[in-house]
Amino acid sequence: MSDLLANWPQQLSVLLTTAYAMVLGGLIGWERELKDRPAGFRTHMLVAGAAAMLVGLGDLLAVHFSAEDYRELVRVDPIRLIEAVVAAVGFLGAGAIFRRSGGNSVSGLTTAASLLMVAAIGIAAGLRVHVLALGATLLTLVVLLVLKWAEKRFEVRRDKARPG
Repeated sequence: MSDLLANWPQQLSVLLTTAYAMVLGGLIGWERELKDRPAGFRTHMLVAGAAAMLVGLGDLLAVHFSAEDYRELVRVDPIRLIEAVVAAVGFLGAGAIFRRSGGNSVSGLTTAASLLMVAAIGIAAGLRVHVLALGATLLTLVVLLVLKWAEKRFEVRRDKARPG
């Protein structure tokens, strides 16, 4: 029990970082929710938060197993945590992608990509590179909102230019 209480500041730091990642993921998820996509607000929040928490747990594990008793027995590889997050998000993304029957049309790719992006944002937050996490969130929102607006605007002009 004393071991659990001894590192409470580190645990609190992981918890706050997880909350930060969830807020950033929620911003992207809100956009997906407004467009009634397969994965929305809560899903994006949870993916970003889970990614940040797994990275934070990796830090806590590294500290815990760095004690002299464990030093030769345990090797902590933070890249494996990131690989696990990406693999898990791949399954979620695959569930968000649908092929429409009777054609070659596919939907859900952007939502799947946004899930991967919020996982990366969560990893960045978990590593405490907060400027990168926030910047990536803003860039993602630019792609999802501004570029979609530009696509629609260009499509309308292109349609008007075509003869009847």
